[in-house]
Amino acid sequence: MAISLFDMLKIGIGPSSSHTVGPMKAAQMFAESLRDTDLLSEVSRVQSQLFGSLGATGKGHGSGPAVLLGLEGHLPELIDPTIVEPRADEIAQTRQMSLLGTHRIAFDEADDLIYHKTESLPFHANGMSFTAFNAQGEQVSHRVYYSVGGGFVVDEEAAGADRIVEDSTPLRYPFSTGQELLDICKETGLSISDVMLENEKAWRSEEEIRQGIQEIWQVMQECVQNGIRNEGILPGGLKVKRRAASLHNELKNRTRMDMITPSLGALDWVNLYALAVNEENAAGGRMVTAPTNGAAGIIPAVLHYYINWCPNSNEEGVIRFLLAAAAVGILFKQNASISGAEVGCQGEVGSACAMAAAGLAEATGGSPEQVENAAEIGMEHNLGLTCDPIGGLVQVPCIERNAMASMKAINAAAMAIRGDGQHFVSLDKVIKTMRDTGLDMLDKYKETSRGGLAVNVIEC
Repeated sequence: MAISLFDMLKIGIGPSSSHTVGPMKAAQMFAESLRDTDLLSEVSRVQSQLFGSLGATGKGHGSGPAVLLGLEGHLPELIDPTIVEPRADEIAQTRQMSLLGTHRIAFDEADDLIYHKTESLPFHANGMSFTAFNAQGEQVSHRVYYSVGGGFVVDEEAAGADRIVEDSTPLRYPFSTGQELLDICKETGLSISDVMLENEKAWRSEEEIRQGIQEIWQVMQECVQNGIRNEGILPGGLKVKRRAASLHNELKNRTRMDMITPSLGALDWVNLYALAVNEENAAGGRMVTAPTNGAAGIIPAVLHYYINWCPNSNEEGVIRFLLAAAAVGILFKQNASISGAEVGCQGEVGSACAMAAAGLAEATGGSPEQVENAAEIGMEHNLGLTCDPIGGLVQVPCIERNAMASMKAINAAAMAIRGDGQHFVSLDKVIKTMRDTGLDMLDKYKETSRGGLAVNVIEC
């Protein structure tokens, strides 16, 4: 089983990787399955049902429009985010849609897009089913999919390994634990980013890898700029005001200082970067799932900090940063979870904090042991973090939480770089602890909006 950097860091749209990106991909997969089995022309209606966390908070996360656009053949990495809501409204009003953009069928929102707020499917909290019917009302196809976090989707047959994306591609340096990764580095003399680069060559040439990473970085930068430029109120009913634009106006004339330990000035800028990304996410804009949309602001914020505030930063450092971050993300994906619906926000913001800390330590010259230590610190101090979004929206506490975790990642990297790489708790142990904590966590704290802030703060 192999996971690529481009699996962990995917270009997509907001507001949620598990609730928007995943359902869009699953719906597109179902529509393609109808075409591939020569059933498309027989279909007159498709019923989509969302379960568990998707059913509980799917409306606030844009799951319904994502499903409809996915059935029409759109993919999150290619779609123009500005067409999603208008097209979904048009489908509801005309009561018609086009499977894969070619086969017109009827659509009735009440019967064909169902949110099961308290009912779940086996294996994972983010379950969904699609059922196609012919003109006589007979079922011609039925499939179940799970959106298992970070935009990863598996069908019912693969659900027993719900966190795993099956890929048997042989890697030059396969690893499944942090210790195995450190052992490879020790035996070969390679850095963590070097190991990841060699493994990525199983799928792409080095030139393609570098170009792909640069594209990811470009989308991250564009997302920050879009977040800085756009003003107003975020959609969804909470009337949350976008803050990035006004904060940028206050900061843009301040003097910066080149240092890795953040000054108060640097802290303000890191907050700006994270807020900008997550406000864009909440508004349904384009960003990089890193490793999820709910935590999408942390890696870009810390990367911007690296480029703008760290001595001797350069584009090669950006590549090394993202390679090392992806290596850590793979460990969380393989051994725990990056799904808030499965383990709470510790699996999203916690994993992203660890990834960003590792990336910054790598880019600033940390040894493999220091990079692993940075990741461990970043995760250790997010253990137990619940996912309790108010109103089922990726806004409160999610937006500010990304800013807080970005600073935590920078501090984790600084602490690790100041040490010798030796530490009491290993990354492997903290990943296992996160997984165990998630299993113990009550379901109401796992992206259902039925606990915590979601019930103790009045929506207004």
